[in-house]
Amino acid sequence: MAVCSSCRPTLVLVVEDEPLIRMMATEVLADAGFQVMEATNVGEALEILRIRAKEFHGLFTDAHMPGALDGVALAHEAARCWPWLGLLVASGNLMPTEGQLPRQCRFLPKLYDLAHLARHIRDMTCSV
Repeated sequence: MAVCSSCRPTLVLVVEDEPLIRMMATEVLADAGFQVMEATNVGEALEILRIRAKEFHGLFTDAHMPGALDGVALAHEAARCWPWLGLLVASGNLMPTEGQLPRQCRFLPKLYDLAHLARHIRDMTCSV
């Protein structure tokens, strides 16, 4: 099981509106030893974080999400409210410019290798 320096299992929130992508990311991360919770949109993710943020080590979100807020806005809100969270944003369309993502946020271009995703999450959550 993936653990951080605190020797607790690493809990990651995966935020993705596409069911197949969400399922694959969740499965790969679980297979890599992470505990994973899922959210299908930014509103759901924020609700989970408002209640359970202290349990999470990382947040992985797609940049483009339906609704009033997208994954980039979610990353900014998470950085502001829960600065200890590791943040990873993925996109096939966005190539972020300086300052577009929060300072501590990592970026993963799509189409990414799923093993690469697990490696990014491990590096991100263990460096926080």
